[in-house]
Amino acid sequence: MAKSLRSKWRRKMRAEKRKKNAPKELERLKSILRNGADVVMEEVKEVATVLPANEVLEKQGDSKMDVDNKRNKKTLLDQHGQYPIWMNPRHRKKLKAERLKGKKKPKVAKGLAW
Repeated sequence: MAKSLRSKWRRKMRAEKRKKNAPKELERLKSILRNGADVVMEEVKEVATVLPANEVLEKQGDSKMDVDNKRNKKTLLDQHGQYPIWMNPRHRKKLKAERLKGKKKPKVAKGLAW
């Protein structure tokens, strides 16, 4: 929701505060890295491999992300028959009705079924 005047004002003020505090925050980060850079980098190296940005970009190249689930473009169903999370339930219901419209239920004879 977050469309009320109060929330808009708060978002605006938070943005202003971020702009105001950004230089101080940057200086604080730089001073921390200057003082204890060796300690911080050694701790990071134990957890992850530290690479320069150029090498990461070269490794990445122009590869596209592999997406495991395949979606039908017309029905928007994935391979498990699930709709996307972002889809509205009313839209799901409408698509399902269209899909089932072509299929007709067999007529069951009225009366006793023995």
